Amino acid sequence: MLAEASSLDPAVGWNYGEIETPRSAAMGGALRAYSNSVSALFINPANMASSRIYHLGALAQIWPEAGRQSYGGGAVDSIVSSSRLAGGFGGVWTLQDPDGIDRQATDLRFALAMPFSDQFMLGIGGRYLWLKQNGLGPLGDSLVSGGLKDENIVKGFAFDAGATLRPTEYFAISLVGNNLNNPGHGFQPSSVGGGIGVGTKDVTVEGDVVSDFTTWDRTTVRAMGGLELLLADRFAVRGGYRYDDGAKSHAVSVGAGYIERAFSAEAAVRRVVSDPGATAIFFGFTYHLESTGLTPSPDGF
Repeated sequence: MLAEASSLDPAVGWNYGEIETPRSAAMGGALRAYSNSVSALFINPANMASSRIYHLGALAQIWPEAGRQSYGGGAVDSIVSSSRLAGGFGGVWTLQDPDGIDRQATDLRFALAMPFSDQFMLGIGGRYLWLKQNGLGPLGDSLVSGGLKDENIVKGFAFDAGATLRPTEYFAISLVGNNLNNPGHGFQPSSVGGGIGVGTKDVTVEGDVVSDFTTWDRTTVRAMGGLELLLADRFAVRGGYRYDDGAKSHAVSVGAGYIERAFSAEAAVRRVVSDPGATAIFFGFTYHLESTGLTPSPDGF
């Protein structure tokens, strides 16, 4: 017996093509200034160079109302290169609303980052998206809204760029552009955003704003804010909020993580509290390869 198709607008479940880790999701998406590790690969490539690590990560997302599930991972290395050049590679496979639009997508990401000093980092990234829709769109049995069965309706490259400035130990500001070559469709929307954050060893507070030029029929803004607390050097507690001007929605999020020298495990939940409501659940696990001694010892910043 077939399940019921999702009643949500497909754009809600697609979430602007963003790949979110539990950390970034828990903070409402506000992590452009203080991201690192695998989160940096997906949200601001410049920040891959913000710490000396070699991390392997896995992630998963479940969106019950949108009928979406995503699975993937990534790797970020800022140790092996003697020039401190950082590199990352990752990808996610998504199935959305299999009893409705039946959207399947594979999103691959790769990026490089260079710390020009302890205070300034630049990063560039590329993304390649394969996407097909084998189901029914909003117009029913129509190629216009449902896609071409078993054929990719999107198969294309886009690139990102980011910069982060940390003038003091406890302050960071960033600028990030996504899909800057303007693919011209909402599956890879062109956007420019940035973040301002204040952070110590135990507390991080950040606010981000993103301008989206493609998804809707006008330029829209997403505003986000998040807070992270590290307790006893092991337990991370996070919370966040996001306002989406395009969808006219408000969302709140919470999350937690456990961090050891060799690994970290995280989870987060986001809930759109305006009508129509939607829930997204995020899971992640990261293995810290540098802790094994198999990689060169980081020389620090």
